[in-house]
Amino acid sequence: MTELWEGFTKAIELIVSLDPEVMQIAGRSLAIAATSCIIATLIAIPLGSVIQFNSFRGKRLLVNIIQTLYSVPTVVIGLFVFAFLSRAGPLGSLGFLFTPAAIVIGQVLLVLPIMMGLTISALRGVDVTLTDTAISLGANRFQTAFLVIREARFAMLGAVTMGFGRAISEVGISLMVGGNISGVTRTLTTAISLETSKGYIELSLALGMILLFIALVVNIILNRLQQR
Repeated sequence: MTELWEGFTKAIELIVSLDPEVMQIAGRSLAIAATSCIIATLIAIPLGSVIQFNSFRGKRLLVNIIQTLYSVPTVVIGLFVFAFLSRAGPLGSLGFLFTPAAIVIGQVLLVLPIMMGLTISALRGVDVTLTDTAISLGANRFQTAFLVIREARFAMLGAVTMGFGRAISEVGISLMVGGNISGVTRTLTTAISLETSKGYIELSLALGMILLFIALVVNIILNRLQQR
């Protein structure tokens, strides 16, 4: 317990003093997760809306597949991205492997099904009375869709927040396609794994506390959005 307490105290000192290494790793993690979340949002919300507002054969199966992908292991996505970005892969010529871009690609694939599925659920949860009223008042298809999206905007923001939390907390993709390179691709989760294996408990605790703080903020935002 004494060693753990000393490590905790040292971790507080590293955070309060704004240790350059700690801040650099935290900033890189935030930047990568935010970029992944923005790209996934630009894809997930339009696709989720198209799926919800249209009826077609196989729609229920497609939604079930999207929801099944919520729990896909990060190492599976990491392996998939690695195979495509490696020198022998079809996208190897891009030189993305072991760069932040590779992590972003992997995280986009990770959070995309989550954000799409939650977007569909958010739109589906809007009272059908709103749609019926809009149509009876002469609203066309696009105007009705806009009203539904506007009504579900807080739930959809919750989907985006959930995607960000999933992205910043993953470790498998970052390790496999990022390589945990110091100053380049090292993120909070990969740094915690590395420093713990090296016995540097103080730095690991400092990074872990920052990650927990970010997760807390994300959950508070998500709860506020859901309450609204």
